Amino acid sequence: MSMIARIELYHVVVPLPAPFYPSWIPGMPQMENRFTLLKVITDDGVVGYSAGSAMGRERSGLGELIGPYLLGEDATDIDLIQQRCREVGYLGWRNHWIEPAFWDIKGKLAGKPVCELLGARPRRIRLYASTGEVKSPAARIEEAEARYAEGFRAIKLRVHDFDEAVDIGQVVETAKAVGGRMKIGVDANQAWRVTVIGDAPLWDLARAKRFADACADAGLAWIEEPLPMDAYDDLSKLTAYSRVPIAGGELHTSGLPELRMMIERKCYNIFQPDACFAGGIAQCMEVARLCREHGLIYTPHTWTNGIGFAINLHLMAAGGFADEKELEYPYNPPGWVVESRDGILEQPFLHDQGSIDVPDRPGLGFEINPAALKKYGRRFFVMDKKRLIWYSLRNRGIKVSREIDRVRREKKRLEARRNKTSQTQEGD
Repeated sequence: MSMIARIELYHVVVPLPAPFYPSWIPGMPQMENRFTLLKVITDDGVVGYSAGSAMGRERSGLGELIGPYLLGEDATDIDLIQQRCREVGYLGWRNHWIEPAFWDIKGKLAGKPVCELLGARPRRIRLYASTGEVKSPAARIEEAEARYAEGFRAIKLRVHDFDEAVDIGQVVETAKAVGGRMKIGVDANQAWRVTVIGDAPLWDLARAKRFADACADAGLAWIEEPLPMDAYDDLSKLTAYSRVPIAGGELHTSGLPELRMMIERKCYNIFQPDACFAGGIAQCMEVARLCREHGLIYTPHTWTNGIGFAINLHLMAAGGFADEKELEYPYNPPGWVVESRDGILEQPFLHDQGSIDVPDRPGLGFEINPAALKKYGRRFFVMDKKRLIWYSLRNRGIKVSREIDRVRREKKRLEARRNKTSQTQEGD
């Protein structure tokens, strides 16, 4: 059994080479790629990583919540880790992004890539170039031509205008220019509309239907997030109505229970849960299975950072849909480039003519560049067994700390007894 011996958390800020204007947060130039890095070390020295997108330092107190919950537990017990993430979610943040670090450890201990743990061999995955900014038709066509020249045969546009004629014009003009050579998808970013700085349009079912008709006439391949993420009835109606597949589901932080309900109601034709937001690797694999069972498509969202891309790349390989759909590849130069997206990795996830190979190395298949982490990251939390003792004494006092320790020891003793009894019964 490989036990969790040490947990570290880092604020990471990788600068972008040029301002990036994400369509999903109108009015906010993004100058950096920000995320929280989790490093987990087991008692036998195996290291696992994961990362969660961040606006700033909103997770500054996260370590004191998850540290006592996770230290001393079996790092390979994914069901337990899922339950712990669920429990800490009751107290604050949803933290599904933590779980993949333990798949990383499990893969390294087994000497296998994560996709193989999930039942699939590493393979080549086709990609679609996922743009992030709203542009004029002329600029969009120029961008699509550049991605085509780089080997991509699929691209996703962004629309976000108050005037629906402007949105329709963009997709129609782009389709006329490159539609015969590239698959075209379009993201309306309505599922989780953000107006903290600039304003943004709010679509209703009627507008979504009109847009779907225009996209169908233009020959588009899919429409993403055309309605609020919890507009379940309207999403089902739109999906049944549209001649173009409707996609979404990336940020459903309730995870599998909500996504299962949406699959059963056919809210989307294409489900795109990101394991870093919507349930972790284990739950997203179940989403993929349910999609197959219900005649739907699964392909994950990946617009986070290099670690998040790696996590969802393994899921794409294992989910069973890699021959039917491309995987998202976040790429919007000159601002959002691979070097900044993957800024702390030894080897960035570079595409090769619009495709990429799933790493065949154990775990998630990447290594952290220590110099880059030192340059762009700042460790803000560390906890091991010794620090946990001091933390408990300082915050709870001797009497309460002893009582907590007694209860935990008794719990583990009972668990060991139950496991022994279960093994004996299986042997009989």
